[in-house]
Amino acid sequence: MTFTRYVRPYGEVRAIMIDRAHGRVANRNPFEFADAAEVERAFAGLRSLDPAEWAAAFGAVATEHAERARAAEGRGDPATAKTEWLAAYNFERVARYPAPSSPAKAAAYARERAHYANAARFFDPPLEIVRIPFRGRPGEGAEIVAHLRLPRGRARPPLVMHWGGIDSYKEDRRVEPYLERGLAVLALDMPGTGEAPLRGSLDAERLWDPLFDWAVARGDVDGTRVAIVGGSTGGYWATKLAHTHRERIRAAVNHGGPVHEAFTERWIERSQRGDYPFELVETLAWAFGLGGPEEYVAFAPRLSLLEQGLLDRPCAALLCVNGVDDTVFPIADHELLLRHGEPKAARFFPGGHMGNTPQTTPTIVGWVDRELRR
Repeated sequence: MTFTRYVRPYGEVRAIMIDRAHGRVANRNPFEFADAAEVERAFAGLRSLDPAEWAAAFGAVATEHAERARAAEGRGDPATAKTEWLAAYNFERVARYPAPSSPAKAAAYARERAHYANAARFFDPPLEIVRIPFRGRPGEGAEIVAHLRLPRGRARPPLVMHWGGIDSYKEDRRVEPYLERGLAVLALDMPGTGEAPLRGSLDAERLWDPLFDWAVARGDVDGTRVAIVGGSTGGYWATKLAHTHRERIRAAVNHGGPVHEAFTERWIERSQRGDYPFELVETLAWAFGLGGPEEYVAFAPRLSLLEQGLLDRPCAALLCVNGVDDTVFPIADHELLLRHGEPKAARFFPGGHMGNTPQTTPTIVGWVDRELRR
């Protein structure tokens, strides 16, 4: 098979993104705090996917919200300030979406982090930015930047490490359902995204070694009771860690992530026309530090956890969650997990990527909570 790259035209991207903003589809990413009318206003000034134009259009809306947030703080209105900072963060998130792969989008991502940090000053329970030393290889970063939140009224709670995929970073993790259960949450960026110190690779699971050590050494969480939750492409790393680091964790969740079939050329070719709004393979190539789609297609089969011989090894308790009609990563990958190794839990939902329904998050949070309390 010869890979044929499909470049999604601007009109298709615009239609998918506006549908998401209006909530016409289950997946609202990346518009959790964005007003749909303002999204349409930003698109009205756009005619292409040029990164600089894209970042400018959505960044202008973010700036409006940031100005209103500062004004609200000046008049002593913290509730409005928080709302406006979250909107400013969200529109800068759209401005750098799906990845900060150009100078304009990288600048938008820096503003996104700053606006989120401003909003986080009003979070309850509060958010702590932690910096964990990372001893990597030449050219890699020296620290892991993560966001820690501790539940109120519980001493040394269990810890959930939570991360997203190729376009959803630590700032985008909605962790309140875990906090409400009395669980601490450490939100981080998977390899190749956000502020992660290394790109995706065949052994990038080494990112988590210092994180597990940090959890044990930290006195205000129970580092012997750790669960990991990876969303979308991040589910790949959760599944791999469940097999390679099973002694460090109590439970793992692969929420819509790839395992084997997703890395084949036939699926990659098909997924280009799925419900991912931009070029999926291009964004995957960015996360894995590759030169473009063609390089990713050639490299991807080596990522298969089946071909790496991991799936028949013992693993931590693993929950597999996805939508049965996922066009980003195939439901067949989750069915494959059920046919290998130790028994696993699974919950498949109607719909597309990640199976987003009103029951999905409560199902995941409830399962994680039960596993950590065993």
